[in-house]
Amino acid sequence: MAAQSKEAVIPPWGLAVAGATGAVLANALVYPLDIVKTRLQVQVKRRPQVGETTTTNDRHYTGTAHAIRSIVQDEGLSGLYAGIAGSLLGVASTNFAYFYWYSVVRTLYLSQRTLAQPPGTAVELSLGAAAGAVAQLFTIPIAVVTTRQQTQPKGEKKGLLDTAREVVDSDDGWTGLWRGMKASLVLVVNPAITYGAYQRLRELIYPGRRALRPHEAFLLGALSKSLATLLTHPLIVAKVGLQSRPPPSRNGVPFRSFVEVLRHIVRTEGLLAIFKGIGPQILKGVLVQGLLMMTKERVELLFVLLFAYVRRVRREELSRLRRVVEEGARRVVPVVEDGARRVVPGLGK
Repeated sequence: MAAQSKEAVIPPWGLAVAGATGAVLANALVYPLDIVKTRLQVQVKRRPQVGETTTTNDRHYTGTAHAIRSIVQDEGLSGLYAGIAGSLLGVASTNFAYFYWYSVVRTLYLSQRTLAQPPGTAVELSLGAAAGAVAQLFTIPIAVVTTRQQTQPKGEKKGLLDTAREVVDSDDGWTGLWRGMKASLVLVVNPAITYGAYQRLRELIYPGRRALRPHEAFLLGALSKSLATLLTHPLIVAKVGLQSRPPPSRNGVPFRSFVEVLRHIVRTEGLLAIFKGIGPQILKGVLVQGLLMMTKERVELLFVLLFAYVRRVRREELSRLRRVVEEGARRVVPVVEDGARRVVPGLGK
């Protein structure tokens, strides 16, 4: 109910701005982890008996710390921020669309209910999935271009527009900008699980609270995102494989479906490889979601205070206008009455 009352105060665009602001700030702070987890997810497990290159980069990363050190040595500190402009643009647009549509569909659902009880877990997941699907339709091209930028080998780095042209000029044409669409639509269960779990945990741990303290929002965001990541990580790996350059063993032939990506990984690297990169994925997810929800709660509170101030100023302005009108009316009435008294005797003559 606390979440519902706050949503009633803040319009959908306000919730969307709060969500997008929190997402951009959080992702900017932990962006190097995004680079690392993407590089780890696209590289193929090295086999000592095979001399061929098995990764899209010259280096083979053995873990998160090794990947960070290697990227800095090979590409400089800026290598940890490759593609950040496109990534933050994608994060802002995706989260704005997600929180906007989530607010809209949730408000519509609640308006149709006769009971004042909060939605159940299944309903929260469904509402989140619907909002996520709408958001993905409009924002996936940015994700495709950003993934390509993050996995470009040293010496082949390109800007946002040049990378987009590279995708369009490939065999897929313009449809290449929507590569991984099916996997992305399936992955809407990730934010659905995240925010569904967030709402449920909030009601269980902090019942009846209108606003959370920063550390409380961070804790709920971290817990909910960890659960969602563990459940959906194989699909995340498959989506990254679809949107990045194909591994050298494919001889330039791109994957056509996320099922094909998973089959290739299991066949060439083993079953556990579908969880490669899960360490930085969870760490990044926990930090991003915790910071996102912490910032989002603060921004939403600012909106509540802003709208309350605007309403108060509007009431005071209307009250002032009403007093002016009433004062003007009081001045007019005596003049009219006095004029009537002077006119009436004259009519009697």
